[in-house]
Amino acid sequence: MSLALPAPRARARLSATPGQIALALGIAVFLALFLVWPSATVIYVAFTEKGGGAFTLVNFVDFFRTDLFLRSFWNSFYVSAMAVVGASILALPLAYITSRFAFRSTVLIQTLGFLPLIMPPFVGAVAMQLFFGRNGSVNLLLDDWFGFKIPFMEGLNGVIFVQSIHYFPFILINLSAALRNIDASMEEAAQNLGSSGFRLFRRIVFPLAMPGYIAGASLVFVKVFDDLATPLLLNVKDMLAPQAYLRVTSIGIADPMGYVIAVVLIVASVAAMALSALATRGIDYSTVQRGGGGLSRRVLRPYESVLAYLTVTLILLLVLAPHAGLLLLSFSTIWSFSPLPDGYTMAHYARIFGESSLYIKNTLIYASLAGLIDVVLGTAIAYLVLRTRLVGRDVLDWAASAALAVPGIVLGIGYLRAFYGVKLWDGTPLASLWIVIVLALAIRRLPYALRACYAALQQISVSLEEAAENLGATKLRTVRRIVTPLMMGGMLAGFVTSFATAAVELSATLMLVQSNSDAPLAYGLYVLMQSAAGRGPGAALGVIAVLLVAVCTVLSHFVIERGRAMPQSGH
Repeated sequence: MSLALPAPRARARLSATPGQIALALGIAVFLALFLVWPSATVIYVAFTEKGGGAFTLVNFVDFFRTDLFLRSFWNSFYVSAMAVVGASILALPLAYITSRFAFRSTVLIQTLGFLPLIMPPFVGAVAMQLFFGRNGSVNLLLDDWFGFKIPFMEGLNGVIFVQSIHYFPFILINLSAALRNIDASMEEAAQNLGSSGFRLFRRIVFPLAMPGYIAGASLVFVKVFDDLATPLLLNVKDMLAPQAYLRVTSIGIADPMGYVIAVVLIVASVAAMALSALATRGIDYSTVQRGGGGLSRRVLRPYESVLAYLTVTLILLLVLAPHAGLLLLSFSTIWSFSPLPDGYTMAHYARIFGESSLYIKNTLIYASLAGLIDVVLGTAIAYLVLRTRLVGRDVLDWAASAALAVPGIVLGIGYLRAFYGVKLWDGTPLASLWIVIVLALAIRRLPYALRACYAALQQISVSLEEAAENLGATKLRTVRRIVTPLMMGGMLAGFVTSFATAAVELSATLMLVQSNSDAPLAYGLYVLMQSAAGRGPGAALGVIAVLLVAVCTVLSHFVIERGRAMPQSGH
């Protein structure tokens, strides 16, 4: 009898209440206003005649008939594809060596491999020029010793080089997880049948890890395709994102071509994600046991160990070069036509804390508010999806996650078009207020917080809420006293992730900043890095940005690990 009682109670609990309906409507209105409307505005303008409201395809015909735009499209595709290749070359050895062999310092190597993500890619571009540019350290030494230079950073090569180094951790993280989940007994079976070395990797190991690789590769492709600041700082303007920015800022928000480019960016992002899903659909990648089935990882032979350490060292030196270059530049007096700076100083940091502290303050305010909005929305959406039977609740989850497919430059253009005509009581355009920057950052980072909150709620047993309700607690009190405290670890992790990534967001903010007094840290970095005189202070500000994101990343990891340990300690 007692075993039959929870079922009707669960049905009652899962029924939608007026409060839940109101909450869902509020979230839907928020997403409609600040995600759907701006994105739809961009699409609408792209398909309408200039100065009129008639539907037309002439704007897209003009796009594909214009050599500059067509070249920009293929350049963006080429750079993105080659960045995936470059990132794979860096990630595959690190992932395979640290995941499939008994290799010392595996945790350290994986941690160092993650570091490129905590630096804005356009900042890394400046640092990479100092080492690998035409007159950078490496080419100066090559010219002195061997009489030739290598065009690492020339044109599209520079964008590919920088983006490969910056985004390869996406492949490293996903591929490492996939490799660890492969049953090692399958490798042993293949070895017993005569397969070994590269043939074993190509025929057995890599195909089984393909879902993880494709997930990481698709992220790299989308991120590179949408990136704005890195090509601009390297003076590469014939790519789609820079062209969209230049059209809107030079001609104005009435020019339809900027919107056409924005639509192309959206389609490319969605297509890349869809193709990555289709690539693994209908294929069985499962193994009998996860994580090698308890089998120990193979010990490297002496010569293999030497090759492995040499490979890992070379890759880590390359991927950490932007951080080293940025740190040296932040302390340098002059660094030009020499392998290392001519002298060192603390003046750049003094200038940043004196003149540019407003950038840091604005960033702390904007990123904190964006993170708070994301956690509140993420928790609410997760609760509606997992704890109610509300019709259409999955649409909220899908709509919030869809922000990943909207490039920052597109969202910025959409906000300008949608909100610039909305005037406040004093005639000030809504799009010129700093709060619009906060809203753009919140929308851009909402999927990260949502996934953290969703995972945290999934780990909370429904029986705890049922017990509280059986003792007379209302749903609101149950959420406030039971659900929220138990979700706190995931909520904090979501907040820290949103905060850290919003703190270095540039694509959307570059479009929305109307005055220097409202500019965040990423915008200040971009402005300072434009001139040779500003690169020293810009590097100092970049070091501060890296430290800020690094601290947030460590805090997020600490919160997640603490949350995992709490249930064990409770037992």
